[in-house]
Amino acid sequence: MNDTNAFCRRTRREFLWEAGAGFGALGLAGMLNSDPLLANEAPKGLTKFVNPMAPKKPMYPAKAKAVIFLFMYGGPSHVDTFDHKPELYKLDGKTIPVKTFGRGGKKDGGRVVGPKWKFKPCGKSGKLVSDLFPHVGERVDDIAFVHSMYAESPIHGSGLLMMNSGRLLSGSPCLGSWVTYGLGSENENLPGFVVMLDNSGGPINGPKNWSSGYMPAAYQGVQLRADKTPIHDLAVPEGTTREQQRLLLDRLKEKNEQHLASRADNSELMARIASYELAFKMQEHAPEAVDFTKETAETKALYGIDDKKTEDFGRKCLLARRLVERGVRFIQIYSGGNHNDHNWDAHGDLVKNHTLHAGATDKPIAGLLADLKRRGLLDSTIVIWSGEFGRQPTAEYAQGTGRDHNAYGFTSWLAGGGIKGGTSVGTTDELGNNAVDDRFHVKNLHATVLHQMGLDPNKLAYFYGGLDQKLVGVEGAEPIKQII
Repeated sequence: MNDTNAFCRRTRREFLWEAGAGFGALGLAGMLNSDPLLANEAPKGLTKFVNPMAPKKPMYPAKAKAVIFLFMYGGPSHVDTFDHKPELYKLDGKTIPVKTFGRGGKKDGGRVVGPKWKFKPCGKSGKLVSDLFPHVGERVDDIAFVHSMYAESPIHGSGLLMMNSGRLLSGSPCLGSWVTYGLGSENENLPGFVVMLDNSGGPINGPKNWSSGYMPAAYQGVQLRADKTPIHDLAVPEGTTREQQRLLLDRLKEKNEQHLASRADNSELMARIASYELAFKMQEHAPEAVDFTKETAETKALYGIDDKKTEDFGRKCLLARRLVERGVRFIQIYSGGNHNDHNWDAHGDLVKNHTLHAGATDKPIAGLLADLKRRGLLDSTIVIWSGEFGRQPTAEYAQGTGRDHNAYGFTSWLAGGGIKGGTSVGTTDELGNNAVDDRFHVKNLHATVLHQMGLDPNKLAYFYGGLDQKLVGVEGAEPIKQII
């Protein structure tokens, strides 16, 4: 058994089993990355803890070192974006028999809503892409489209949990947590796992979507903002100098270590001590990461930061590139917040909804792919685009163009990190209602990411509840080999 497997399966399992999972609340210390106190400077007589976020070797040579997950919250319509269905144009407005299952329950038929945008061939691969995404269309030769995704739940809450953690219920670690658990982080001054929310708010379930679940808090996502205040409550208190703060922290550390001396192996107290040191580092390094003043006007325009419509998502995408450059392992960016029509959940006016959200994200996403590629970062960075599910070919209501949720068949795409660009795999039926050929579950998507990061999805495990828990479940899952 190699060192990584020992870390993931035996050593940690035995420790947690014997200690009753007392490692559970590392809190800000772990969240903020490298922990010199836990790793090297534990008070005399205490067991030294291995820093959970220290860089770890992959199980085998990795193709990728970082992940950027572009999460289109609400469920974008695959048949209006990347999954061309010519039959739907012909059936527009007709009522047909078709079995669907969405927010409105199970139905045996409905009124077809034909796609509202035209598709045209893009790139050398000739991939058909909707007019909704003209800029992404220019990057299709870097993208692998998976048109046969499916999941169990057509409901936002459980669908989000499934896409993020592979489970329908909360309490399990998300993909970002598994990646940082398996590989740690390469930056001592920034979080290893960063989450950026839509300017209208976060998705349903909130922090459960980027939770570390039963793992230590070291592996949970940390919310970051692409503005002058990247993390709440991090600034130096008004009227306090850095020198004064340093003296205060030194005195506080001294007293806490005295208190800790008689409480061996109290990981929560040790983490609390270390958290002050790491937050002190973050005060200096987090603002630098979001400082775009050294970025050229051409680069900002590439991301659409010069346009009010695309500025917000563009800033997040640019920040994601800067974080990748600084060794952050996993970045997740949400398009859409949990407020009325501020997400991709097009139950009423499909044209208004998707025009708004595609318009805000198309140029920034294409800019991100182009910028990563020209800087030599795309080869080692996986970019994922997906919602929690897709949408049905039929209307939800008697009037209007809105579509209900559809978890039986939808599209996700990946680029970079050893993913084979200019490819499409899997199909849905002629209506786009069900995945039919080369069907891939959400867990296959997760397995693909772990595989490209040098982690065996069927061996990466965390001992909890008497079992070796895995992101892909005890039954396992294989990567999508056609796109690797």
